[in-house]
Amino acid sequence: MEFLGWERDLHCKRVTLCSPRLIYNGRIMPIPGFLSVFDLTWIDLTAVLLFGGGWAAYVYFAAWHGKRVPSLHNSMDRYRREWMVRMVERDNRMMDVNVMRNITRSSQFFASTTMLILGALIAAMGYVPQTQDVVSGLPFTVRASTRLLEIKLLLLVMIFVVAFFKFSWAIRQLGFSGILMAATPKTPAGDPEQFAAHINRIARITSYAGSNFNHGLRSYYFALAAMAWLLHPWLMVFATFGVIYILYHREFKSNTLKALVEDDDSPLLKM
Repeated sequence: MEFLGWERDLHCKRVTLCSPRLIYNGRIMPIPGFLSVFDLTWIDLTAVLLFGGGWAAYVYFAAWHGKRVPSLHNSMDRYRREWMVRMVERDNRMMDVNVMRNITRSSQFFASTTMLILGALIAAMGYVPQTQDVVSGLPFTVRASTRLLEIKLLLLVMIFVVAFFKFSWAIRQLGFSGILMAATPKTPAGDPEQFAAHINRIARITSYAGSNFNHGLRSYYFALAAMAWLLHPWLMVFATFGVIYILYHREFKSNTLKALVEDDDSPLLKM
């Protein structure tokens, strides 16, 4: 498929602009004809573009904005390093091993769950007519053709494939962190900051693992928005903006973030 852009109509007496055209299977066709090949409407195309653009834009914005204001991830980075400093000071590091094990289990749970979801989606693609009957029976549903339903299911498959890669990479990074923790030297006699290079190395890798875990969770959130496309394309648009709002509020405006960054030395717990 190749985008040809705008072309001049040489058969007209005056110069006009035709619709944008695409190459599909060696044939040149305008975009409306291309959409009809996949049984897409302009509303479906708009919803998919807003979904993909909104996801990509939020990932870029969260990384950029997180360097300028407190966020859940960069606030936890400070505590990750503090954890490694305390780990170096301890003779018995079983508590640190158990914490690392629990964190790894979270990624393993989501990775295994993602594989189950992928299996179910691939199985559903083999029973598209039956899936179509089930989906069309739901309220407020726009009945889609068999080909369009296959595209919707394929989009969900792609999202959960991304999620699986993120979770599996987070598992490997946490495994690397565990090896580095085991390689930590004996408890120092003086300041633990003499092992600052080793401390920073472990803290950075655990931070990378946390980032990948976060990206995997985002994939789950946006998968919910993509599932809304099964009902109606406009519902997918509203769900996409709803997911972006929820993610922004939780990462930059949540009470959990306030508890991490605020200094509270009062005798009473503030909620």
